[in-house]
Amino acid sequence: MNHDTTRPDTEPKTTSTHSVFGAPCWVSLTSRDLDATETFYGAVLGWRWRSASLGDRFRIALADGTPVAGVAAVATMWQMAVAWTPYFAARDADEAVAKVQERGGTTAVGPISFPPGRAALLSDRDGATFGIWEGQLVAHWERWRRAAPTYIRLHTRDAFAAAIFYGEVLDWASGRPGGVEVQYEGGEVVLRSEDTIVARIDSGALEAAPDPTLRPHWQVHFVVADVAACVRAAELHGGSVLSKGSDEAVLRDPDGALFTVTSRPER
Repeated sequence: MNHDTTRPDTEPKTTSTHSVFGAPCWVSLTSRDLDATETFYGAVLGWRWRSASLGDRFRIALADGTPVAGVAAVATMWQMAVAWTPYFAARDADEAVAKVQERGGTTAVGPISFPPGRAALLSDRDGATFGIWEGQLVAHWERWRRAAPTYIRLHTRDAFAAAIFYGEVLDWASGRPGGVEVQYEGGEVVLRSEDTIVARIDSGALEAAPDPTLRPHWQVHFVVADVAACVRAAELHGGSVLSKGSDEAVLRDPDGALFTVTSRPER
């Protein structure tokens, strides 16, 4: 998807958030050092890079030629935390922001106009950060979906309460064509867009009390061919490994941003 960190570029598009809404449509990363970030993710995920229209502090990550993520060297300048942030397609940015505020969430930025759309950076009422985008998406929407993160997961204190919050903000389970379906499976809330799992929400074991020590956050999962190779590359290029298994590992980049690599595409 031809995006900066919070917006698509201005090439012609054929799909808009009015017809496909509620699903993740982009991911962005804040960084302190763009060159180091490019080197790390190039080694770990095989990404290539190009410049973005917002200036030299921004880069677009490419996977097999498809734009999949944005990176902004603004963490130090804007005193922002270094983290991966998912953006969701919204039918109406103003309405979504108003719903967030009405339900106890907060607005960090926006909505800001970035033709051909508008963006906002928000937090839910438990502090998990996310963004919304209203406007045109990628012309090759399905190609982006295949090249993008396999899914995102919200780790939070109360999965059901979180699902209600995001459902009301993003029109989940609205029954409208192009919307997101919400189901409960295996102790998690599972979100599907066009029959593909795009997000999960979990809060620990079934019927367990909410964990007061948990810091709610969205975790981005990237699908890779070789988890072990990604782990080795992360360690060689200044990252660290929080956990690893045969088909999944949680990694931290040199700036401290967490992400997951997995060999299990969600379908």
